[in-house]
Amino acid sequence: MVDASIAHKVVGYFSYSSKLGVFCDGDACIIASTESLMHSYIEAMMISAEKKKQEKSMVIRKTKFGEILSGLAKGGAYSFDHGSYLKFFSFAKKYELDQFLEPEDFFSKQSPSELHFIRIQLSGV
Repeated sequence: MVDASIAHKVVGYFSYSSKLGVFCDGDACIIASTESLMHSYIEAMMISAEKKKQEKSMVIRKTKFGEILSGLAKGGAYSFDHGSYLKFFSFAKKYELDQFLEPEDFFSKQSPSELHFIRIQLSGV
């Protein structure tokens, strides 16, 4: 169990709506480092006109380290942008959770679309 002093630390932002559910990249909940980046990810990834209309109903909320660990323990998958993964990884290191990739291993180059995520899911859950 993660100590409450770190479980409440904000890692980033996620988004959801009653019609679309949680905003994901495939099956992985997107975690953005800032609220404005989340808005830009939603705009970039919503393709159809109908979805673009529903974008206005998207709720963006802070997500905490403990919430993400709980989701991972239940088999959930997360797609982090660079900034949110740096925060998540630093908290994981404090608790010697060593199953996660070093940030430099994954974020060596920016993708041409500027949508570059690292997908995390625990195996054997």
